[in-house]
Amino acid sequence: MGNGDNRRWHEDLTDEDLAFVKRLVLASGSLKELAKAYGVSYPTIRLRLDRLIAKIEVLDEQRDASEFEKRLALLYAEGKIGMDALNSLLAAHRQDKETDQ
Repeated sequence: MGNGDNRRWHEDLTDEDLAFVKRLVLASGSLKELAKAYGVSYPTIRLRLDRLIAKIEVLDEQRDASEFEKRLALLYAEGKIGMDALNSLLAAHRQDKETDQ
C-alpha cells in the first residue's frame, strides 16, 4: 500500500465510524473505557470494533472494484446482508457487465 492509499483508507467510513475510531484513540485503545463512554457492554464494543475492522479490510480489498461492488461488500461487512446474497448480487452484476460489453 502506497502513502496515498494510507491517507484515503477512511474515506468510505461513515461519520459514526470515524467518531468511534476517534473515541477509541482518545480512550488509548481501551475497550473497557470505550464501553463505559458509550454506556454499553464490553462485548458490544468488541463486536462493533470487529465489524469496523472487517469494513476497513473490505475497503482495502475493494479499492479497485466498481462502486456497486464496494457498496455490496460494505453491506456484508456491516452485517446487513449475508454471504449468499452478496455472492448472488455480485454474480448478477458481473453478468450484466459482460452483457453490456
